[in-house]
Amino acid sequence: MESKHLHKAMVIGTNVCRFLLAGTFLFSGFVKANDPLGTVYKVQDYLEAWGLFSLSTGVVPYLFALAMGVLEFLIGIYLFFGIRRRVAPLLTLLFMSFMTPLTLWLAIDNPISDCGCFGDAVVLTNWETFFKNIVLLAAAIVVFKHNDCLFKLVTRKVDWLISLYSAVFIIFFSLFCLQYLPIFDFRPYHIGANIPQSMEIPEGEKPTTYETIFTYEKNGEKKDFTIENFPSDTTWTFVSSQTVVKEKGYEPPIHDFAITSMEDGTDLTEEILNDSSYTFLLIAPWLHIADDSGMDLINEIYDYSIEHGYRFLCLTASTEEDIAAWQENTGAEYPFALMDEITLKTIVRSNPGLVLLKKGTVLQKWSVSNLPDEYQLKAPLDELPFGHLNKKTTIHKLLEVFIWFIAPLLVLTVGDLIWLKIRNRRQKKEQEASN
Repeated sequence: MESKHLHKAMVIGTNVCRFLLAGTFLFSGFVKANDPLGTVYKVQDYLEAWGLFSLSTGVVPYLFALAMGVLEFLIGIYLFFGIRRRVAPLLTLLFMSFMTPLTLWLAIDNPISDCGCFGDAVVLTNWETFFKNIVLLAAAIVVFKHNDCLFKLVTRKVDWLISLYSAVFIIFFSLFCLQYLPIFDFRPYHIGANIPQSMEIPEGEKPTTYETIFTYEKNGEKKDFTIENFPSDTTWTFVSSQTVVKEKGYEPPIHDFAITSMEDGTDLTEEILNDSSYTFLLIAPWLHIADDSGMDLINEIYDYSIEHGYRFLCLTASTEEDIAAWQENTGAEYPFALMDEITLKTIVRSNPGLVLLKKGTVLQKWSVSNLPDEYQLKAPLDELPFGHLNKKTTIHKLLEVFIWFIAPLLVLTVGDLIWLKIRNRRQKKEQEASN
């Protein structure tokens, strides 16, 4: 009797660990697939922390980022449905055995601010991530050791179909979000966000003080400048810019949004955020590797903005040489301004990407692959859907994901359970008839 209760407790405990791991891996894999370019940036951070600079600039980060999202998501599917009951626990244990020591190193040395395991959806400190992985590693050991206690939610007839459908879905979902933009935007610059409000400091809180450092070069000598001592000598050549923390304090969701004119170094931030008209911001962190396939559409949008009296500005962290090369190659006539590279990568996951602002509110975002054309921009913005806040909420997006992924899985699972019930009933009748 005691052995029976012990076995029951073991089955329950093992499956609780199994569903804990399944939920974590499904969520982690999905948010990586939802924002593959953000995962690429995090992989690049890891490679640079390990000194592998040659790998961080090639195709390796993209392949690794896509593979991570797909692998984690499929492990989650296997664990949830009880598919591949030997392979899935083994993969989970190997994965957690690698990630736990890695996050311990991150927590101790702190080469990267956060591990990026849940992307921007849930940001954990390195120590929080390590303790989370300790729990998951313990759960993985339990599931691996007692994999015979895992019960299946589907029969073998459809488990291969669920595996195949899940793999196809998450691969195409990742590629779609990479080509266009993340379906779910967890960053502070999402559509509908008001940038000035997100920069506000609550009363009584001391703000973090930042400073933008501009590196210029002259006669082979590099020198750093700030807004206060910006060089008036035009013979200096811009090299790079970065925003650094001068004094730590309360950090609002947006704390590093600063636009500096390329021409004279003036701060354009307040002017743009307070503009009651529309502003197009072309976001291009690095012009030397920017996708120029949409250059004609970009130039058309600039002409459209001039025609209707809208501001158009290209924000970049590129050097003057790269800006000049971009202008020569694309025929760009729009003005340029400087912004911190990390901020640019956070605003929109595309190089280049386009953002539409009005009174500091993000109304629309486009990747280089879905820029509006002349047939869509056929009237002033206040007469077009683009010129108004998109009413599509997170609930609508969740429903779309439900329709495209979860609903078919539910149909397969319920259909399989119905067939299993019918088959058992038929077998029971045949057995009764034979008796």
